[in-house]
This record gives sequence, structure tokens and C-alpha cells, in this order.
Amino acid sequence: MNILILTTGIALSVFFLYMFIISLVEKEYRAAKISFVFSILILIPFLLIYFIDFSFKDIISYTIIGLILGLLLVLFLPIRPGIKDSFQIPIKKHDERDIMFSRNELIPETEKFENYYQQNLEKRELDDKFRTKPGLLSRKSSLFHPFTFASAEANLQIIEVLKPLVNADLADIKEKTDPQKITSYIKNWTKQLGAHSVGITLLKDYHLYSYKGRGKLYGHEINNKHTFAIALTVEMNHQMMQTAPQGPVVMESTQQYLNSGTIALQIAHFIRNLGYSAKAHIDGNYELICPLVARDAGLGEIGRMGLLMTPKLGPRVRIAVVTTELPLIMDNQKDNSHIIDFCEICKKCADICPSASIPDGTRENIDGALRWKINHEKCFTYWCTVGTDCGKCMTVCPFSHPDNFLHNVIRWGIYNSYIFRRFALFMDDLFYGRKPKTKPISSWMQ
Repeated sequence: MNILILTTGIALSVFFLYMFIISLVEKEYRAAKISFVFSILILIPFLLIYFIDFSFKDIISYTIIGLILGLLLVLFLPIRPGIKDSFQIPIKKHDERDIMFSRNELIPETEKFENYYQQNLEKRELDDKFRTKPGLLSRKSSLFHPFTFASAEANLQIIEVLKPLVNADLADIKEKTDPQKITSYIKNWTKQLGAHSVGITLLKDYHLYSYKGRGKLYGHEINNKHTFAIALTVEMNHQMMQTAPQGPVVMESTQQYLNSGTIALQIAHFIRNLGYSAKAHIDGNYELICPLVARDAGLGEIGRMGLLMTPKLGPRVRIAVVTTELPLIMDNQKDNSHIIDFCEICKKCADICPSASIPDGTRENIDGALRWKINHEKCFTYWCTVGTDCGKCMTVCPFSHPDNFLHNVIRWGIYNSYIFRRFALFMDDLFYGRKPKTKPISSWMQ
């Protein structure tokens, strides 16, 4: 029994030392300090029991080991009560003209501007607030940073150059393809090109916007008749996102919009080279709502902050979509209801949101779907004040930690157990803080 109690103490101490090393690598110094202290403190009682003789030593040793095993059993026992209405199909299409990026492009005193606010009078006063602010990537914004802002602007300029490529001619000959083989090829190639995840779903009516809200086709009704949608995600760098809401965030965000868009364009052109129609949906040129498509393609769930929550990276991704007539094999919808349950109890994104745009209550029925409603006007007004797309909600999300063994074990526990979710949230708050401090900008960006 003495050896067993000592071995148990050493194993727990080694685990926290492992956490200490991982935290140092991730530059999470608060977590590293706490892990190191735990690695020492947790070993002390086991050493005392091992080296000191006293009455009931064996009974106490058995009790301690029994409690540890019992705790592990409770935490990792599969307890997954069903989440009521984890997802509901929206009964109403969204009009792209209503999103903040479209409203931001409206020019005062123009016919388009006047027509929009005549039909949406309630939005005029809200939008006048963000128009009084400096604007995204503005030199006058409160967090202006010359290098990172210029880099972000360069990314957006290249995306603008790529937009005409979303439509192109088809090859003269339509190749015969096997759905199973071509699906496997596209998925493997997409990941080879740099995607973190990829999934396929049937293109559904509620995926599509009702009307275009940006560019030359503003106000045109969307009529996409493709059968399938290929959704892909790319990872945003963890350390750059930890500087939120400073310049590196918008630099990395736009970089991954560019990367995801480039991959989508390559896939779309590949499909057209086989003689099948395909369209890439990239930043600033969407006909659909990417998170809804990605959700139905099995890549995640829509969380509290209104973004796609992926199982391994949380919201720390950017999404692009390719729609096509090419016959493909669609993915089965995965049960990601554990994400909904975790978002219900977590609320870290709501607590840290600088503009208080994320609700801290439960989901509501909005347009026929049960979801959390973000205050987009307040969020965008804050963006226009600081000059970046903020990202604080992404950085604090427990799902956003790096994709490694330690965090993946925790993610598995969150998936596996209702009880573990509550324990994981408590530990995340303890090690990383309820409202983690913004990390400094890397010296090479200065």
C-alpha cells in the first residue's frame, strides 16, 4: 500500500508538471504558475503518508485512493443527457442587406442609402452610431497599429482581386465520376491545401441569403440551384488571437479569410475543370451563411457568440464554402449538443465582451429557431471604434485552446460527460482566469 500511495502522488504531480510545460509552451504563464504550485503541493500529503507511521495509515491510504478513483469515475463516466432542441431549422431566410458589413457600405445621401433606411427605419439610429466612429482599419481608431493594419488591408485587397474568380467557364467535357471516390479526393486535397476540417451537406434553402447585400449585385434575389455544399475551416493562430482586440487579430482574421477563400477557389475551379458547375463563397462575396452550412456538414455547432463552434478549435476558425452540382457523398450530421450545453453554463464570452453584445441568458426563439441573438450593432460599433474585429470572445472560449493532447483530453471529457463540463469550466476559470488579460503584441510586429 505504501508504494501505491507514493506512486499515486507522483503520478498526480507529474500530470501537473506536464500541464506546467504545456502552459509554458503556450505562453499561458498564469496556468504555468498554478500548475507548478499544484505539482508540489499535491505531492506533499502523499509523501507524508508514505514516510510517517501513524494509526489507521492503511485505512486513510485506501480512502484517499478510493476518493481519487471515485472522482475520476464520476468525471469520465459517460453521462450525456439529451439537449432539448439543440438545433432548429430557421423558417425565415436572412437578407444579406441587413448584415453590418452591407450596412457599412451604404453611402449617405445616395439613393441606395435612403431606400434601405426608408424600409428599415429602426436601424437608422443604430447605424448612425457606428458611422460617427473612425471605422475598421482607420488610422484614427483607438488601437491603430501601422504594420498589422497595413497587413490586414493587404489581405483584403488580395481578396478583392480574387472575387471575379468565383465564377468561371466549365470544361467542354463532363467527366464521369464516382461520388465516393471524388468525395474522398476533394476532402483529402482540401486538407492538403491547409484546411483544418472539411464536410459536405446538401445545400438547403435556409442556408442561402434571400437577397445580395454587397457589390454590384446588391438587391438581386439569390437563386442558387446547386445540390451540394462543401464547407471547410482554417485555423486562426492561437497566439495572435490572444492579443485581442489589438491589431494582430484583424491581421490574422483577414489572413485566414484569404487562405480559406483561396482553398475554396481552387476546389471550385477543380470541379469546373471536370465539367460541373461550382461556385466559391468567400469573404465579401457570399450567397449563403457559412456557419449554417458548416454546421449541417458536421463541422460543429452554433454557440453563444453566434459563431461556428468546432469540437477541436472552438470558434477560432474561418469558413469558406463551395456549392456545386457535382454528385458527392454528404456527411452524417454529428451530435454536437454538448457544445450547446457547455455554452449554456460557460458565459465567458458574454462576460468579457467589451461591447456587451453577447447575451448571458438562455437561448430564445428567434425567427422560428432557438438560438442566442448577438447585438450586431453594438458589436460593430465597437469594431469601428478600435479599428479591429475584436476577437475577445474567441480568445476566452475554453474550446479555443491549442489542438494538443492535453486540451483534446479535456474536450473529450466535455463531449463525454455532463458533470465533466462543469468541472472543466471551473478549472478553466482557475488556470486561465475568468477574464484573461490581453497578451502583448509580438516584438517582430513592432
